[in-house]
Amino acid sequence: QVQLVESGGGWVQAGGSLRLSCAASGRAFTSYAMGWFRQAPGKEGEFVAGIRWIGRSTYYADSLKGRFTISRDNAKNTVYLQMNSLKPEDTAVYYCAAGQSSGSRSILGYDYWGQGTQVTVSS
Repeated sequence: QVQLVESGGGWVQAGGSLRLSCAASGRAFTSYAMGWFRQAPGKEGEFVAGIRWIGRSTYYADSLKGRFTISRDNAKNTVYLQMNSLKPEDTAVYYCAAGQSSGSRSILGYDYWGQGTQVTVSS
């Protein structure tokens, strides 16, 4: 079992930055791939970024590559999402997820989810 708690969301003006954190507890955090997803009001959830547990290689939604960076600190059982040059369309609830399907961009590839953290970007 893995429990996930996100933090770091908030309000920011367009062009600003935020760093989200996801603290994991439970066993074997280092054996899970980690991902970030988001869901805007009235829209379906979408994949944002992921990081494999082997080699820590990363993968991103094409539309977000270059602005968002995912990283993990296994010693702290924490995964981060650095978001730069934020746009109003980035406004959403951001969710952290853990799964054993390394490289997945689908919600089906993740077994554990956090409660989400709200990010609001004003124009």
